[in-house]
Amino acid sequence: MKQVWMKAGYVVAAAALSTSAYATDPAACRNVRFADVGWTDIAATTGLASTVFEGLGYHPMKTIASVPITFTGIKSKQIDVFLGYWSPTMDPIVAPFVKAGQIKVLASPNLTGAKYTLAVPEYVYNGGLKTFADIQKYADKLDGKIYGIEPGNDGNALIEKMIKGNQYGLGKFKLVESSEAGMLVEVNKAVRHKQWIVFLGWEPHPMNVQMKIDYLSGGDDVFGPNYGEAKVFTATPPDYAARCPNAAKLVSNLKFTTDVENHVMVPIMNKEDPTKAATAWLKQNPKVLDQWLSGVTTFDGKDGLAAVKSYIASH
Repeated sequence: MKQVWMKAGYVVAAAALSTSAYATDPAACRNVRFADVGWTDIAATTGLASTVFEGLGYHPMKTIASVPITFTGIKSKQIDVFLGYWSPTMDPIVAPFVKAGQIKVLASPNLTGAKYTLAVPEYVYNGGLKTFADIQKYADKLDGKIYGIEPGNDGNALIEKMIKGNQYGLGKFKLVESSEAGMLVEVNKAVRHKQWIVFLGWEPHPMNVQMKIDYLSGGDDVFGPNYGEAKVFTATPPDYAARCPNAAKLVSNLKFTTDVENHVMVPIMNKEDPTKAATAWLKQNPKVLDQWLSGVTTFDGKDGLAAVKSYIASH
């Protein structure tokens, strides 16, 4: 996100060109329907995108849904934008939709350098649980449980597959499903009492700065190499860019970093509304708007960059 620095004159010129190059979207595009799978990182990126769309005169809307329902919603065109397609863990879920031409995944990821795998508190790691193969050695201390997030989630499915296949000797373990928030309640409770726990962890997320945690190695066959190194992509209906070219241009411009998301997520984890957290961050970091709004106008065809900056300053 710390990418493009434009001189004032060039911004003005680019804005003028974009106004003529991009037709205003039809009325049906004014409502921009986002999916949120209940993860704080997706709440953060959706909050950032929604704030910018508000500044442009659009009406962003959010639907909370599981990953499978989200992709089905895109297929049926009830969802316009999903900023949280984590690859490779979600690949098996999205592949049938993409193959059938029912979902378009934007070519360029909106986030790189993410990770997604099992994690433990630092004291557990220092106590000897450092790899996937170590988990079964400490079954008693772990009460035979691995903590996941919401039902239907891809990470949960990978854990369940390990258990069913007795991979790493985990056949007698139980997956505990709840939600991101529910899982973190259990993790924090365990940390307070120095109890042992293994759970689904990922970055970006405030858990990486608010708690001392370590990611387990040796899970490449399940979550992929480099601790489940992931790229996060944006998914839309295949015809969204044709139907709503201006809105789709903004969506394609959105790029984030793990550092940005970690910081925006902190107030969200403290129960602040995601759009308020996003607005506060954008006030302190307005330069990102130069790239995000390149070639983008307001809903009624005016200078997009100026409109969003004015909107953020007044909120």
